[in-house]
Amino acid sequence: MSAVAVADVAAQPPPTTAKNLGMRKNGKQWHAPKKAFRPASGLTSYEKRAQARIAQAATKAKEKELKEEKEAERQKRIQALKEKRAAKEEKERYEQLAAKMHKKRLERLKRKEKRNKLLNS
Repeated sequence: MSAVAVADVAAQPPPTTAKNLGMRKNGKQWHAPKKAFRPASGLTSYEKRAQARIAQAATKAKEKELKEEKEAERQKRIQALKEKRAAKEEKERYEQLAAKMHKKRLERLKRKEKRNKLLNS
């Protein structure tokens, strides 16, 4: 490209998307320019509205599924923690009994409690 062609391209003003309307009559240049009132411009066809409803329903279903999954994971963690604490308490209780009782009697008592648990459950 020659230097003359480059100068011609640079001399042309850039294309403007919005035409310059000049100063506003009321002097409020900070407001956006008003457009003509067209009441039917925002209306959409029934098919488009139906498609939008279907898409929205699908999105809500997916969100609900993700929330339920997250809640199930949370409940699983809580349940594991409760079971761990219960096992720890049971172990401490047996250790306290062992400090007081004879070893063989403690083992008999454990077996008896397990039988009762199985019968009651």
